[in-house]
Amino acid sequence: MEIIGITGQTGAGKSTVCRALTARGAYHIDADAVAKSLYTKGAPILSELQNAFGSQILTTDGELDRPALAAAAFRDSACTARLNRIVHPAVTEKIRAMIDEQHKKGVKCVLIDAIALFESGESALCDRTVGVIAPESVRLARITARDGISEADALLRIRAQQDESFYITRCDDVIRNYPPYTLESEIQRVFPL
Repeated sequence: MEIIGITGQTGAGKSTVCRALTARGAYHIDADAVAKSLYTKGAPILSELQNAFGSQILTTDGELDRPALAAAAFRDSACTARLNRIVHPAVTEKIRAMIDEQHKKGVKCVLIDAIALFESGESALCDRTVGVIAPESVRLARITARDGISEADALLRIRAQQDESFYITRCDDVIRNYPPYTLESEIQRVFPL
């Protein structure tokens, strides 16, 4: 079984690439969805997050208050590092279990779709890594249309992430998801049938 890490900045098109590869038979693991699945009421990770960031990150009925966690965890780099030390290992452990399950089912290719593929250490699970890139102006237009947020809010997200060179220098391959390149030709170049 081949495990391929798909990474890149928000708005570059990781999900679009993963959908195209899923149509070819790959199994898609979305690290963000895995993280969200861990935040169920009463889950041990919520206690760890509460201990690290305070009770205001939980609603009165014990659910995660995502905006409150974001406000607490992204106020400075030390807080973000604390969040990552709590969340990344739990997400990676669940991804490992998902990979094992797919291996038992005989799946030939698993995609790990993770914006923090390298930072989380999940790249170590991969046989190959692929970065999806697009210029900031293209990503900005995609994010504002997709998420219905202002350009200023989209720029805050973009600028809080690694720059394009981070992915170009670390990934085994890069898919350019912007004109004049077509996504189909780029996928065919990186993943020939």
